[in-house]
Amino acid sequence: MADTFPDLVNHLRTHSVKLGNFTLKSGRKSSWFIDAKQTLCRPDGMMLAVEAALSIIPAQASAIGGLTMGADPIAFAVAAISTYKGKPLKAFSVRKIAKDHGAGGRIAGALDEGDKVVVVEDAATRGTSLMEAVTAVEEVGAEVVLLLTVVDRGGVAGRLAEQFGLPFAALVTAPELGFPYDEL
Repeated sequence: MADTFPDLVNHLRTHSVKLGNFTLKSGRKSSWFIDAKQTLCRPDGMMLAVEAALSIIPAQASAIGGLTMGADPIAFAVAAISTYKGKPLKAFSVRKIAKDHGAGGRIAGALDEGDKVVVVEDAATRGTSLMEAVTAVEEVGAEVVLLLTVVDRGGVAGRLAEQFGLPFAALVTAPELGFPYDEL
């Protein structure tokens, strides 16, 4: 498989791929881990991911965000740079637990009813965090137009999205990083 975004792939390989014995969010064991924030929080890696994301985000999108903490670095970077590209996007985070004080709720940031939303995640194995964010976005009355992950390590998030009639894209896949998809 040819790398679609080879500079991003190389940055992830250099800064974000870790080898060893890891327990994934699902509880499964893996010999590799992707800490994509090591790329998404470095200025050069951030710009590589932003350029890649902006190249595939649908024109009708008006907001980007997802489940905190995985979505935050990419969502906020894309939103900031999108202004300079002539297509400004609002940014938001979905809290894991609804806030019970102030304005309350699960959404923090700029998300309004009727927004066309890109739900984003730094790395997806099964896609469950993406779908959890979809639920929160839809509760606000916004419409999801794309599920986007920086790294698809499991190879199944797209099938999950398809079950819900949602488009899915990954900037980089596990095979592009040199690893097979995780068996789930």
